[in-house]
Amino acid sequence: MNQYLQRQTQIRNLLKSSGHQGMVVFGYENIRYLCGFSGHAATLLISHEQCQLITDYRYYERAQAEAQQAEVILRHRDTESLGHCLSRLSAELKALAFDAAHIDVGQWQEISRELSGRVLTPCTGFIEQLRQVKTDQEISCIRHAAQIADQALADTLQLVKEGISERDLALELDYRMQKLGSEGVSFDTILLFGPRSALPHGNPSTQKLQHGDLILIDFGAVVGGYRSDMTRTYVYGKPSAEQRSIFDTVQSAQQAALARACAGEDCQALNAAAHAVMMNSDFAQYAGEGLGHGLGLFLHEQPFIKPGVDYRLEPGNVITIEPGIYIPDVGGVRLEEDIVITHSGYELLTHAPQDFEL
Repeated sequence: MNQYLQRQTQIRNLLKSSGHQGMVVFGYENIRYLCGFSGHAATLLISHEQCQLITDYRYYERAQAEAQQAEVILRHRDTESLGHCLSRLSAELKALAFDAAHIDVGQWQEISRELSGRVLTPCTGFIEQLRQVKTDQEISCIRHAAQIADQALADTLQLVKEGISERDLALELDYRMQKLGSEGVSFDTILLFGPRSALPHGNPSTQKLQHGDLILIDFGAVVGGYRSDMTRTYVYGKPSAEQRSIFDTVQSAQQAALARACAGEDCQALNAAAHAVMMNSDFAQYAGEGLGHGLGLFLHEQPFIKPGVDYRLEPGNVITIEPGIYIPDVGGVRLEEDIVITHSGYELLTHAPQDFEL
């Protein structure tokens, strides 16, 4: 069965079991997952019988070329609102779900006014639930993205020198990923020096590298819409005893989690394994809370590896394992790998060495 038809069939089954006659999909990544269209300015209406992709003249030809198992509807923006178009196409549907996480309140208020007379139910998790187990094709895309990131990092590390700025080094890394075939960047690259490395999601600045600085690099490439996500931490020069101890603690925490990564393992238990190592160190109060997340068309998607998540890993889950310690005014260390859960354990997708000293 065509992968898109299979996914649409799964969504239809979920809709039927929940009493919905159709669903309006706004999230571009979710639309791509369900029919293959990779553009924007699109809305997907899927019912028990039909799948219709609504777009305008800017993406119409592209949608016709890319969309599979979906009828492409050209909406003239000047003469028909999106709400009216949805109302017209869903005239026979009285109970509609919509993925509320991907539309703002103002837009939905305008659309819903033209869908009066229907039961409209905000819904999150339908498509995300399906996306958490990846197909071989999806895994291949993430594996390729990780390979690009590995090579781009190796090339960029050759440029590390005293006086280079965070921003300049980050731009070089982004450029190299795209020269190697990445479709843009997985997310805004995080590249921080010295005490600024204690900012888990800081933005690169004009801060210049000095001897003895920690260097935290968190970045990823994109292939076929699928993202990689890797973090490495280095020290420029000889590490202090404290820096070495922080790094060793984080590395040991990561290894403790990887040792338990397999199908059937509970996400909370995986998180606890890494957290226990950090809690038994001198840096317990500075340990990050969560361990990782699912990876795919979204950078952060199900399953999440953190406390409170009731989910056991399955073959086909692609997740990150990324413990970290962040000490204000000192610096931070995070190590992150991408792995795919297999029937026999896991496969490592990221392969850049975890060398500490540069």
